[in-house]
Amino acid sequence: MTTVAGLVPYLGGALAVGGVAVAASRRRELMVRWCVWALGVPLVTAAFWLGPPGIVVLAAVVGVIAVAEYGGLLRLGPLDRAVLGAAVVGLVLAAWLAPGEVLRVAAAGALVIAGVPLLSGDAEHGLRRLGAGLLGLVWLGALAGLVPLGALGLVLFVAVSIADIVAYAAGRRLGGPRLSPLSPAKRWSGTLAGAAAGLLTLAVLSSLTWQTAVAVAVGGPLGDLLESMVKRGARAKDAGNWLAGSGGLLDRIDSLLVALAVLLVLG
Repeated sequence: MTTVAGLVPYLGGALAVGGVAVAASRRRELMVRWCVWALGVPLVTAAFWLGPPGIVVLAAVVGVIAVAEYGGLLRLGPLDRAVLGAAVVGLVLAAWLAPGEVLRVAAAGALVIAGVPLLSGDAEHGLRRLGAGLLGLVWLGALAGLVPLGALGLVLFVAVSIADIVAYAAGRRLGGPRLSPLSPAKRWSGTLAGAAAGLLTLAVLSSLTWQTAVAVAVGGPLGDLLESMVKRGARAKDAGNWLAGSGGLLDRIDSLLVALAVLLVLG
């Protein structure tokens, strides 16, 4: 499997090629998105370069931001968001400091999340708060999987990101049947092209196994649809608007989260 150091030339080359393609397109939206990637990829790579401590800090920070965006979409109050954020960070820390206790930490987090609406006696919105909190714990808690995966987590991030980009471009160009009513803009043609690009990326980076293939080809698109379902339920276009041309952070990691979950389940 490729190491973090071995990934650097590939990442640099991909950014350079992407920059040339974006400049040739002369589309301002794509240029803005490329600038975001040009800033974000080195930061993420540096975190993985530092090993477990860097990955833990990265996963915890990303988890807190994602919880804030997720809580905003589902109209969770400050206390619900704080408890969910603490539970996600707790999972990340447990994956580093006490890997054998991750399931217990997850169960404890679920109990605390359930206890917030129960103890407040919220009969009107309690069930919605409970469901949203538990979904958030399962979905966003997958970030803890980055810790034991190490460099493979970065490979997965790269493969899923390339698959997303290719799926977007190919779907618009090729058209065809829609993937799901949850996301009318997504097409089967784009999804299949993106999956092929993701698998090719895994192969180039010496990380292609049947588990990683399923994670990228199946988990990635499912993660995209999951966030689409949440956003449509919240009647929101993006999870946030602070990333120029890219919406929120959750909009950028939705595919990665379910890909991580699938890879962890498959072992």
